[in-house]
Amino acid sequence: MAGITNAAYRRLCSEQGAGLYVCEMITSRGLVEGDATTKQMLVFDEQESVRSVQLYGTDPAYVGRATEILCTEYGVDHVDLNFGCPVPKVTRKGGGAALPWKRTLLGEILTAAVTAAARYDVPVTMKTRKGIDEDHLTYLDAGRIAQEAGAAAIALHGRTAIQSYSGTADWDAISRLVEHVDIPVLGNGDIWEAADAVRMLEQTGADGVVVGRGCLGRPWLFRDLGAAFAGEEVATLPRLGEVARMMLRHAELLSLHMGEERGCKEFRKHVSWYLKGFPVGGDLRRAMALVVTLAELEDLLAQLDPEAAFPVSELGTPRGRQGSPRKKVALPEGWLEDTDGSGWVVREDASETTGG
Repeated sequence: MAGITNAAYRRLCSEQGAGLYVCEMITSRGLVEGDATTKQMLVFDEQESVRSVQLYGTDPAYVGRATEILCTEYGVDHVDLNFGCPVPKVTRKGGGAALPWKRTLLGEILTAAVTAAARYDVPVTMKTRKGIDEDHLTYLDAGRIAQEAGAAAIALHGRTAIQSYSGTADWDAISRLVEHVDIPVLGNGDIWEAADAVRMLEQTGADGVVVGRGCLGRPWLFRDLGAAFAGEEVATLPRLGEVARMMLRHAELLSLHMGEERGCKEFRKHVSWYLKGFPVGGDLRRAMALVVTLAELEDLLAQLDPEAAFPVSELGTPRGRQGSPRKKVALPEGWLEDTDGSGWVVREDASETTGG
């Protein structure tokens, strides 16, 4: 969700209902070394009462120091460690979904973060995947290590790194992790509708869900989730007029935080997600994807049919990137030879921003 869950989108989603909205992933090294890009990403909305940040790192010292900076200088209330990113430029350095293979190193990083955050009474959680591939599963050991290190919870995406975002998430793996640890387990993967979240909890025994791609172009999903968890049968099926108002609100918030020119450019990527399945012509879609001012966007949105019904055929369908399974996972040379990793030196780029 890099480039998506900035302060503007977190505010937009929070206006729909309760939830914990996590800042896009930043690197521990970038934060410690004062990287400008990293600092720009660490922006919070004035109405953001709970500040949550996802942190990426491969070095316990950097992760510990970055956690301390988040707590002391940014007033963060929650730190989530990313051990789930499948992107090659991350895994080839031993980061993301590759790192839990090194059990000792994983424990050292978790301990460094938990120890630093504990001084400020800030909880640390972690997100991971099932493993590198089906022959190199790590999630059960990762759960045990997270519990031993004092992590507050663990989130499991029911796919391996080699699957990337393809195929179907393995919810049975989430069930096995629930049985394996005593700390709360959050399920992740294929939550497209509120009903999916309810079904996941019933099927796996998980304590909560993590939503990623399912909210792309659909910030009202959190309204539905709140209703579903309260036992209400509510599904938001907004007409195109309501979606248009949401789109304009999104662009306005982006402009508020980034300035109108950059905000409109950032908004362009969201157009196809918002309009997915609606009867909107190609010329109008293309025009919105090239918008440069809020006034222009408002004029284009006014051309939409406000009474157009929500495309129910889109309910329950994947959103965002999917792709095909990878042929192999990019890893450091010799990475799979042992599961220790203590003392292993892998330096992430200070300005790395790709999350997963």
